[in-house]
Amino acid sequence: MKKTLPILCAVLLIVPLISVNASNTNSREQSGVLPASFSWRNINGTDYVTPIKDQSPAPTCEAYAICTALETKMQYQLKELYNPDLSENHLFFYAGGSIEEGWVSIVDAAEYLMEYGVPDEGCYPDPHRPFDYPFESLPGWENRTVKITEWGWVDDNVTAMKQALISHGPLIICIHFWQDFFNYIGGVYQHHEGQAVAGHVVAIVGYDDSKSCWIVKNSWGSRWGEKGYFRMAYDADMLSGWYGGEGVMYVEGVYGNLKPDVPKVSIEKPDYSHSYFFGIGLRTLLKDVEIQKAAARIFGPLTIRVATENATSVEFFIDEVSQFIDTQAPFTWKLRTTKGLHTLMVKATNDQNVSSLDIQDIYKIF
Repeated sequence: MKKTLPILCAVLLIVPLISVNASNTNSREQSGVLPASFSWRNINGTDYVTPIKDQSPAPTCEAYAICTALETKMQYQLKELYNPDLSENHLFFYAGGSIEEGWVSIVDAAEYLMEYGVPDEGCYPDPHRPFDYPFESLPGWENRTVKITEWGWVDDNVTAMKQALISHGPLIICIHFWQDFFNYIGGVYQHHEGQAVAGHVVAIVGYDDSKSCWIVKNSWGSRWGEKGYFRMAYDADMLSGWYGGEGVMYVEGVYGNLKPDVPKVSIEKPDYSHSYFFGIGLRTLLKDVEIQKAAARIFGPLTIRVATENATSVEFFIDEVSQFIDTQAPFTWKLRTTKGLHTLMVKATNDQNVSSLDIQDIYKIF
């Protein structure tokens, strides 16, 4: 159910909204005043926000921002730091997103969450592809989903946004940005130079009145900004009224299979956007050659290495053809394939015969 949060002017109405206590905020709550700072990264000393991710090179920011809100609320709801990892790609594509068009409506994504939910990453991993491609989530993904009961817009007003952030969790915000935003390395961001570039969707996870800024989680990897985060001035004039409303969304009523008993698997080596020279990896510099820009470039022999949890075996595939099954951790495979672009897929299975996937494109040079 869609709702809109009005600006609450009466002080007496502020107190009930503050349902989450940050450190040293109790006295302020009792006086009906919003705390001077708040962060979902520090609720009584606990960081409920999941690690920074990297959407590149696909324009899937909407799904990453929404999943940030869900994952944070999942950990807070269970009072457990277990690093839930939802499938941004499932949400993006199944809600009607397109790489070619460059976006998915956050309204459509929120409505999809209410009706169908989003499964864990192992059902539909992100292969970091800059183009549309056919792919379906693992059979049975419907039993591994997290849903919401409602979503709504928040007024583009600092007080209303603070209240919603504390009461409902991280806020999904639509912004526009300029060229200098790419080069942000720290501090409170204010546009100084460069032309307007594009729109973006990110998640507010906190605020700090001493710096008059929001604390925002981006999805451009941990090497960007302040280890993946940035601080946005209250008056930065970045919010954009996309999709109706005011460009600030909350989600509420997270429920479902918050902690599915499934294996986790991720390809550690090779890593996307890296080049490997006889097993030694370096970040790829020339990404715009006629190769899938995020595909790992491989020169010489390489041993594939994966990280797993709750897995009894890992099966390795090249272009969807099974190559090897390893039944003993640590799970590895010496890559054997021809020159050119290939899809590397790994499938981890647990003792209940439940599986999870990870996928990565690779380019074998020799």
